[in-house]
Amino acid sequence: MIFADRLQNVETSAIRELFKLLGKPGIISFAGGFPDPALFDTEGIRASADAVLSADPAAVLQYGATEGYEPLREGIASFMQAKGAPVSPSGLIVTTGSQQALDLIGKTMISPGDKVIVEAPTFLATIQCFRLYGADLIGAPIDADGVQVDALEQLIEQHRPKLVYLIPTFGNPSGATLSKERRLRILELALRTRTLVVEDDPYGELYFDMAPPPSLLALSGSVAGSRDWLAHCGSFSKILSPGLRVGWLIAPQALLSHATMCKQFSDAHTSNLTQATAAHYLTLNRMDSALAAVRSTYADRARVMADSLRAQLGDAISFNQPRGGMFFWARLSGGRDAGEFAKRAIERLVAFVPGAPFFANNPDPSALRLSFATADVDKIRIGIERLALAL
Repeated sequence: MIFADRLQNVETSAIRELFKLLGKPGIISFAGGFPDPALFDTEGIRASADAVLSADPAAVLQYGATEGYEPLREGIASFMQAKGAPVSPSGLIVTTGSQQALDLIGKTMISPGDKVIVEAPTFLATIQCFRLYGADLIGAPIDADGVQVDALEQLIEQHRPKLVYLIPTFGNPSGATLSKERRLRILELALRTRTLVVEDDPYGELYFDMAPPPSLLALSGSVAGSRDWLAHCGSFSKILSPGLRVGWLIAPQALLSHATMCKQFSDAHTSNLTQATAAHYLTLNRMDSALAAVRSTYADRARVMADSLRAQLGDAISFNQPRGGMFFWARLSGGRDAGEFAKRAIERLVAFVPGAPFFANNPDPSALRLSFATADVDKIRIGIERLALAL
């Protein structure tokens, strides 16, 4: 068979390939970016599914509107408004996870050869998705406070990109959180250079102690006109359940219209049953208590991972302490290669993801990502001990 030329620009996910090695008995995995299923509000989700199937089964089991199930669009709008972002139901579409929102942005915005700026490092699936549509990806440097705006401004002036993609809050894989000052500067930069900024925000609710700065979307009212150059992707995958596959895209109306048209070609609409379940769940007032449990658990696990890394690996590793989310981003010292380290770690029955695939270009071979979300504190301690033995 002769496959599409676009497939030459991408390769299978390094993380998905790593999962093939995780079937060994007794392995402890820090590799996945999955929420802990033990923390899912199964009772609330079950009650919501039962309620919508009992109330109007024909509606939730039938085809639906491409833009989304209207009660859910209203619920998401209220959810976003509670976080300081004024959104109307008509100003968003429901997507099959936020991954589809990114895919729709790729379809509607990127032509082969278009320049796209992403963080270095950034979400691996975004690199793959945008490359599939022919993007020429350019990495912008980051630090513990997120993307370095001075460098980003220079890259925008130099390359005139079609769009800039950012994960401002508890980034994947970096764990970094963009400061409020930098967020405002980015909105001003987007407006001045007329550059679309895509804000991906799946982790913003997973803070430990203090809530993070408001989203770019929430702050856009402070920079008049910037909303016209901002798209926002959200998801219930990390805070409710990834299996529901419910996300959303908030964007200027012209982009939203084109994305809706492309979604018609992809899946017609996101599952009405899962949309209705999510919409009903939002009416139960259970989200706050469920999130409180998740935040507390993840905060404990992040603290134990940090303490264990310092105690067991010492100067052999450096990292920034995350204030939320699901990830540590670390670097090995002494010229150690994280890819080789990962192979030795698997032999010691512990897994993580080497950092190189998270870079669109100029990868850092010493970098690695560790997720604390799915391992309890005892397994984290044991896993880090195994990592020390693999050095």
